[in-house]
Amino acid sequence: MPEAQSERKISFLKLLNTFGPLLILAFIFLLFVGLLDAEGRSAFVSFATFKTVLTQTVIVALGALGMTMIIVSGGIDLSVGSTIALGSVVGATLIQKSTGLPAVILATILTGGAVGLLNGGLIAGLRLTPFIVTLGMLGVGRGLAKWLARNQTVNFNESAIGVIMSDPDPFGKLPPPGVWVAVALAIAMAVVMRRTVFGRYIFALGSNEAAARLCGIRTRWMKVWIYSLAGLFFGLAGVMQLSRLQQGDPTAAVGIELDVIAAVVIGGASLSGGTGSIFGAMIGALTMAVLRTGSQYMDWPNYMQEIIIGALIILAVALDKWRQGRAAG
Repeated sequence: MPEAQSERKISFLKLLNTFGPLLILAFIFLLFVGLLDAEGRSAFVSFATFKTVLTQTVIVALGALGMTMIIVSGGIDLSVGSTIALGSVVGATLIQKSTGLPAVILATILTGGAVGLLNGGLIAGLRLTPFIVTLGMLGVGRGLAKWLARNQTVNFNESAIGVIMSDPDPFGKLPPPGVWVAVALAIAMAVVMRRTVFGRYIFALGSNEAAARLCGIRTRWMKVWIYSLAGLFFGLAGVMQLSRLQQGDPTAAVGIELDVIAAVVIGGASLSGGTGSIFGAMIGALTMAVLRTGSQYMDWPNYMQEIIIGALIILAVALDKWRQGRAAG
């Protein structure tokens, strides 16, 4: 009998981890549908709004791909926003110098990778706390972006980079290329996390670092690889930011790390490490976009959105603690 109860408990927790993020998304969507008047409801559930939500999800979703690896491995990265801003300023500066588009994209992505490599090197090499290192890098990255941009936006003439996040379909039926890039990378990362040795090492590192080390996993190098790869995703998010804004803004993406972390946590990841999924993180990113879009339709001020997002993070962490308690009990 106790074994049957234990199996039912495990099955319930698995269902909660799998479908919990979808239930949260559905609840928030239906909440706005219920709160809006007839005109606002009609606009909110339209295909145009759906496409807008997908487009707005791209930057947070790319950040969540990198953050999922970091959080599952037992770490955290608070420098996401600064990395995105720095990458966009680097890209805009290169466009000003008439650099070719492939080189601009590559340089922007590698800028994020360099920040990630530095974060991982400091965390692994000096055994520093990820929270402290990335908090410091948040300031360093933002400062570098402002220095490179000379404390102003970096503007440029029309560039092909704008196509990535613009509407390519004259009939308005297809989302921009950036959405498809995010979807393709999410599928690839889901395979990496669940079907490769590297992915299994990430989960092992977050579950028990000491045990992972005893099993022969080079935990320090794993941390460097994880933060570096995550940095590449943050750099790619910088490309999308540059494409969307059509300028390099050193003050852009302030606080986006909150949205990214919220997306991963709402998606079922544990801040204690060892638990999380790419699918859940993508649903979490979509939830954040629906929340912000619905708030705009409701004419809620920005501070109200921040309060709601903060409350969602607290609730998601509380739910994670409850899941851990149920699993242990």
